[in-house]
Amino acid sequence: MDFETERIAKLVKETDAQTIVLQFPEGLKRYGPPLALQMERDLGIAVMLSGNPCYGACDLDVTSRADLLFHFGHAPIPRIQVPTAHFIEVRNDTDVIPITQKALSVVEGHHIGLLTTVQHIHKLEEIKRELESQGYRCDIGCGDDRIQYPGQILGCNFSAARAVNVDEYLYIGSGTFHALGVGIATGKRVIVADPFLDRIIIPDTETIIRQRHGFIAKARDARSFGVLIGTKIGQRRSALARELIAEARSHDYDAFAIRVNEVTPWVLYQFPADAYVNTACPRIAIDDASTFRAPMLTPIEFEIVLDKRSLSDYVFDEF
Repeated sequence: MDFETERIAKLVKETDAQTIVLQFPEGLKRYGPPLALQMERDLGIAVMLSGNPCYGACDLDVTSRADLLFHFGHAPIPRIQVPTAHFIEVRNDTDVIPITQKALSVVEGHHIGLLTTVQHIHKLEEIKRELESQGYRCDIGCGDDRIQYPGQILGCNFSAARAVNVDEYLYIGSGTFHALGVGIATGKRVIVADPFLDRIIIPDTETIIRQRHGFIAKARDARSFGVLIGTKIGQRRSALARELIAEARSHDYDAFAIRVNEVTPWVLYQFPADAYVNTACPRIAIDDASTFRAPMLTPIEFEIVLDKRSLSDYVFDEF
């Protein structure tokens, strides 16, 4: 993994920074202490590690008074500009061709959309050439203004997938987190090719959708709704929250706003409601639903509860 220490040293020198913060997502946090010690020793500056949870480029730790923030493991979100923040993408040079070839054993379509996260984004053209040499047609879609690179997807944004009309998608990366989102957002089959565990997975989106239908049904009995407003820099949808509250009240529901940085069961336990509507990270309602005492809805699911949208018109909530 490339932590771009030379680039960091150059930026520190150019800006005459005396204090910097290093922010890592959960999977990379263990690399923080040795890197911080090395930088303090080599650069002669104060280096702090952000101990807060970090879920993506939307979650910049802008609370410190440091001169520079170095955010590792994600690409910048073009529409979010923080002058003191610099992104270290931590590209991975694992050979992805073997797992790509292995994935062909389960490919059903001829026209394939290629997707990945920033760690492997520089490998997509190589994968495309490999698949096209075997007779497949491949597309790499360009996302919207939250997406830095063609073919890149976030946990909350699948515009690069929807930008291409294909038979199915091949996602290069680990786990099913991103691929599940693609499947729900597009309604198409997604094949996960994990180069680290050397395995192929096809996520079960139908089960997730049935679970969401169950939470919507439970929320129809609710009379009070807590509407969550995220305070993270890339998760703020205050205007949407106000619209939802007004709409709920027009339907004779009780609705109130909760500003929150971390959406946890304990936080919501202190603000009881029959159900909650989350305008912060869209994945909280999908991935953590079972941890909350009351149904956690996305704004789109809340529209279904209010009969503003039909259940057959269910789509994934995205930023």
